Amino acid sequence: MRPPEHRSILGVRIDATSYADATERVVEWARQHRSCYVCCAAVNNIMEARRSPDYRVVMDEADLVTTDGMPLVWMLRALGIPQATRVYGPTLTRLVLKAAADAGMPVGFYGGTEAVLARLVALVRQRFPELQVGYAEAPPFRPPTPEEDRRTTQAIHDAGVRILFVGLGSPKQDGWMHAHKDSVQAVMIGVGAAFDFLAGAKPQAPEWMQSSGLEWAFRLATEPRRLARRYLTQNPKFVFLALAQLLRIRTI
Repeated sequence: MRPPEHRSILGVRIDATSYADATERVVEWARQHRSCYVCCAAVNNIMEARRSPDYRVVMDEADLVTTDGMPLVWMLRALGIPQATRVYGPTLTRLVLKAAADAGMPVGFYGGTEAVLARLVALVRQRFPELQVGYAEAPPFRPPTPEEDRRTTQAIHDAGVRILFVGLGSPKQDGWMHAHKDSVQAVMIGVGAAFDFLAGAKPQAPEWMQSSGLEWAFRLATEPRRLARRYLTQNPKFVFLALAQLLRIRTI
């Protein structure tokens, strides 16, 4: 498949994909037994890539970078891709799960807590009875030991997982996928808080807030301690820098 059209937003490649396109790519890569990874990018990813050269490499080497956040959709449109749409991690997860069930592809889940993961797997099996869930692991919050990491990759391999959903939160999940490219023989998708949302462990913003770019306000209200720095510091910086990028382009 040809790579999707893309643009650089503050130095980070963002792909103008869609739900249908991203799902098709993931399934096709899984059929080809490729080891690759998909990042669902929001403002936080962009700002982290500006702060950390190592993380920028992680983002640059992703096989697909979707528009998880509406500000990135607006930027793609302003940069000349009017058809750009949001490709939100939780929704993409549902669509890929259905496609995997239809194609008979085993999937796996890595991330979350044991309680959330158990609830998620039960709900997924109920919704998609034909889906093969070959692997599910809630890793410790500390970095795994080399032996634990070897056991994880071996378990994923032994289960025949072709699509692995990684829910560690960004930037941690993106770094994990980058580090395990080639050792995990599956398509890895970093889906952030999708495990919590789909399992009902955390509330999701109403649709109108998601589509209007106000989901951050809802999440800040529900998790102020964890997300205050991210949203109240990084979001204003992103707006300033994004406007500066657009002004530079229009004055050339």
